[in-house]
Amino acid sequence: MPEFVHLHNHSDYSLQDGAARVKDLVRAAVEHKMKAVALTDHGNLFGAIEFFKEAKANGIKPIIGMEAYITIDGDRFSRPMSSDENDYNGKSKRPKHYNHLILIAKNQIGFKNLSLLSTLGYLEGFYYKPRIDFELLKKHSEGLICLSACAAGILSYHLLNDNYERAKKIAQDYKELFGDDFYIELQNHDMDIDKILLEGLPKIAKELNIKMVATNDVHYIDPSHAIPHNILLQISKVDDNRPYNVLRYGTNQIYFKSAEEMAELFKGFKGAIENTLEIVEKVDFEFKKERDYLPEFKIPENEEAKTLDEYLTKLTYEGLKKKLGEITPEIQQRAEYELSVIQKMGYSGYFLIVMDIIKAAKKMGVSVGPGRGSAAGSLVSYALDITNVNPLEYGLLFERFLNPERVSMPDIDTDFADVGRDKVINYIVEKYGRENTAQIVTFSRLSSKQILRDVGRVLSIPISKVESVTKYIPVKFGKVYSLEKAIEEVPELRYLKTTSNPLEKNWIDFSKVLENMNRNISVHAAGVVIAPSKITDFAPLCITPDKTIVTQFDKNDLEEIGLVKMDILGLKTLTIIQKTLELVKANHGIEIDIDKIPLDDPLTYELFAQGKTIGVFQFDKPHTRNYLKELKPTSIAELSVMNALNRPGPMQFIDDYIQRKHGKKKVTYIHPKLEPILKETYGIIVYQEQVMRIAHEVVGYTLAKADLMRKAMGKKDEKILSAQRNEFISKGVEQGIDRKVIEQIFDEIYRFKDYGFNKSHSVAYSILAYQTAYLKAHYPTEFLAANLSVNKNKTDEIALFLNECRKMGIEILPPDVNKSFVDFTIENGKIRFGLAAIKNVGEGAVEEIIKTRQEKPFEDIFDFCIRVDSRVVNKRAMEGLILAGAFDSLHPNRAQLFENLEDILRFSSRKREDISIGQISLFGSDETNLKPILKEVQSWSSLERMKREHKVLGFFISGHPLLEYEVIVRSFSNIYFADVAGGGEGNDEEMELENGVTAIPERVGVCVIVTNVETKIYRENQTMARLTVYDLTGESEFIIFDKAYNQYGHLLKEYSLLYMLGRGEVRGDSLQVVVEEVYPINEVVSRFGQALSIDIYARQTSKEEIEKIEKVLKKYEGFKPVYLNVIYSKGDNEMFVSDLKVDLCNELIFELSKVTSTENITILQKNGSRLY
Repeated sequence: MPEFVHLHNHSDYSLQDGAARVKDLVRAAVEHKMKAVALTDHGNLFGAIEFFKEAKANGIKPIIGMEAYITIDGDRFSRPMSSDENDYNGKSKRPKHYNHLILIAKNQIGFKNLSLLSTLGYLEGFYYKPRIDFELLKKHSEGLICLSACAAGILSYHLLNDNYERAKKIAQDYKELFGDDFYIELQNHDMDIDKILLEGLPKIAKELNIKMVATNDVHYIDPSHAIPHNILLQISKVDDNRPYNVLRYGTNQIYFKSAEEMAELFKGFKGAIENTLEIVEKVDFEFKKERDYLPEFKIPENEEAKTLDEYLTKLTYEGLKKKLGEITPEIQQRAEYELSVIQKMGYSGYFLIVMDIIKAAKKMGVSVGPGRGSAAGSLVSYALDITNVNPLEYGLLFERFLNPERVSMPDIDTDFADVGRDKVINYIVEKYGRENTAQIVTFSRLSSKQILRDVGRVLSIPISKVESVTKYIPVKFGKVYSLEKAIEEVPELRYLKTTSNPLEKNWIDFSKVLENMNRNISVHAAGVVIAPSKITDFAPLCITPDKTIVTQFDKNDLEEIGLVKMDILGLKTLTIIQKTLELVKANHGIEIDIDKIPLDDPLTYELFAQGKTIGVFQFDKPHTRNYLKELKPTSIAELSVMNALNRPGPMQFIDDYIQRKHGKKKVTYIHPKLEPILKETYGIIVYQEQVMRIAHEVVGYTLAKADLMRKAMGKKDEKILSAQRNEFISKGVEQGIDRKVIEQIFDEIYRFKDYGFNKSHSVAYSILAYQTAYLKAHYPTEFLAANLSVNKNKTDEIALFLNECRKMGIEILPPDVNKSFVDFTIENGKIRFGLAAIKNVGEGAVEEIIKTRQEKPFEDIFDFCIRVDSRVVNKRAMEGLILAGAFDSLHPNRAQLFENLEDILRFSSRKREDISIGQISLFGSDETNLKPILKEVQSWSSLERMKREHKVLGFFISGHPLLEYEVIVRSFSNIYFADVAGGGEGNDEEMELENGVTAIPERVGVCVIVTNVETKIYRENQTMARLTVYDLTGESEFIIFDKAYNQYGHLLKEYSLLYMLGRGEVRGDSLQVVVEEVYPINEVVSRFGQALSIDIYARQTSKEEIEKIEKVLKKYEGFKPVYLNVIYSKGDNEMFVSDLKVDLCNELIFELSKVTSTENITILQKNGSRLY
């Protein structure tokens, strides 16, 4: 059997080009009994470390390389006419400006040069592709093996353009540069161009005495993957309308062929197969992590401490004395232990660096969070002001953060106000050197839902069909189910397993091939890497589509090679807190230190108990608010439990926890030793730290070993699990615990392995949540104004908080050119709208308005237009200001201003010219001073005014069209858009949430106003429409397909008020509904209403109010029952059926709304209950 190794291979790190996963590439090498395999992705080394580890783990020698882009003429700095990515045959509509070139790292020096070439390709030569040039290659050629590449390669390109001599000259140049490490690459894909190349390339090789090597330019593993690979290419080019089975690369042969297949293809080319082995033998490269590469921390010159360990110890005890006063034996013991572990592991410098960054941030006025992740379990972190959580007070474990038996870098994640994050990153760059720091890459992958949509689009699968499948694919613990798992487990999708429909089968099969492949790169939300010298000494760099320089290795790979990663997270909540405190100081003269507020404030816990937590960090979702009303938390500990349980999976235990807290369910413990560990959570295992304590206090493990057990359980390896179980039970029996009992304890721990949460993180984030709740409870106007300001560019968030202001009785004042600022401000206890929230009115225009009015307020619109700079406040900005009502205080008729705007601007322009040349009359009689008389225009109706507001704001401010139907909205909507907007801020690996956790009803019913209708003809002249709709809380996008459109399309008009029913799905941060039924909102009561319910508060509802209610009910006597829901002071209620029956109609509801709160009125459906 011939021996052969593939040396030219693309994984899915050749983004949207390679259709082979790294593990599949290695698996193919194993299956074909090849001793080695190469990875040569396009222009990058993204997959190098993953590939290296995977190959090593499978006994395969990894060959690290790259298919570089090298300029044809000119240097890497030139920007010639661009070309589309050429087809595989080397042909392109426009001239190419680069060729391909395979470079392989022979040794450590070679990898360093390969890394540098890739980096400079991005940083200096990026023009459509990361290009290098021959001059650069000459500087960094040491330690590299070079292959002439494919049909687009340095030699093939010229041969295909009938320029043999140019190809030969280039081959000579490369031979002189690389010597025996330059090989002419041969490929045979049964294409017409192969005949030209397999004649010309060997001829050059023979004439110049250069060895040849055979490759197959592998882009996918299996021959059957040719079509899926082709579809992948089409996905990346939306305008490519060629049939999906017409191969873009003109061949179906670029798969992972066997040695026999390759030997047969190249049997006439001496040495081409054998030379692959020669190259493998030349390669001697390993990724070696000799140590963790920490940046240098310089101790201040005037310090007595001479070592990092001494300095850390000194600062720790100073911090503890300042924060805790007396150093008790417990504090002393914990501090000594933590310091000994930190110093033994060599991480003193790391703690000092993080401390320095946080200290600098605070000095720059950037708010810092109380803590995040397991770092909150460290007393040293608390002493250094890295966190603001005392781990001793909350029973947090240091070993969960830094385990002396598990040598890995500590991971201190820190939250900063998002508006100040750039300041923090700039500080790091300035302090540690621009070349020594970088942000980190992250890869987005094609989830099952996404790939079904993409492949469906290429195969022309109807959108309705695609949606009917994707909506059933579950999301668990923040992760979308794989297609295979979804089809296996979801009853509605099982038919896809055996479908006989050929198009449907192809759709599923092709999607499975491409699922979870890398799609593109972006900047990691938080990661910043700091090296002791140039980053490029350790890892290559690249540029993301938004022009940010990032490492080519992701955060896990960087840690693998020993670099220090800092998570510098921008948290909007901290900006909101910062702005709230500024408003409180400005309006009340009170300066609040948010880190020193009392954590036992009754008003704050009352707000939690009432579920009034919209805007409260991580406690603002509807289901959470309902749970809070039942729980009635009274401590940070209880908030922490709720935070930890409030995720997919453990949510099932929330009811249990609440009932146990209130004594409605008995708390039991399997063994008495569990009581002190589980008492705070009423016998339920909530935290990972509880699992560690059980292993430590019940069985006798060290806490470090207990942490290793906790991690091992999560790997779901049956061998490891069996060994863990046996050891745990054996140790427990040694401690005198009955075998059956200890088995039961282990099984209980194992049951919670997927649910147990990091207590340190939960406590830290619960403190942050408490801080926001405290501000909302004590300073609601300032808190909501801050939320509005921070979210001024997010229309759905603005709508949500405007609605919250309405509910809390906080008046929103309209924007005003004489009174508004950039952000929302407080004015006599009311919130004044910020001008920067108006579309087409940028902050520059607002600053110009503010600066101009400092001289004196604007008298009228003419005065305004004359005085402000019209280049900054242009016509579009003026239109926005008028429509938003910013001139209402000067001229209340918006319609008149809008229709006369051209004349106003023309007059103002002339006036400014007169001023500029000094032709201003001192006398009022001068005709040039006469303002034009505005032509009469009738004022807009209330609805028309709101429509136009919406056009320039994206939401409604002077009212909301749906407010008139508030009772109907509340009674018939079974979900609000805000309920599914994201998952609350701060969600990450520590706080996984499932699309905001909110359960989507099987059948969604919502009352909306339609603001945009886009119709589209698809498949056989069928009509569909995309609708932009708003409810009282925000915006969403709905789709209605042909059948429903034919029935209800006549109702779909802009700004129509409608009730829609359909199937819902969370897509990204919003709810998307496939609409099945549509009704005018004013028909809903008569069509669906079956009964009326009225809340009567025993102690609050007056006799007079009850009489008025009765009078209205009698006026609309009919046949529908009326229920009186009497609510008593303790929250208990009792339902009575009234003797009165009514005619349920809109008029009845409107009249009742005048005599009692709309909150007290509910329309019931189907036998006195909700329809859903």
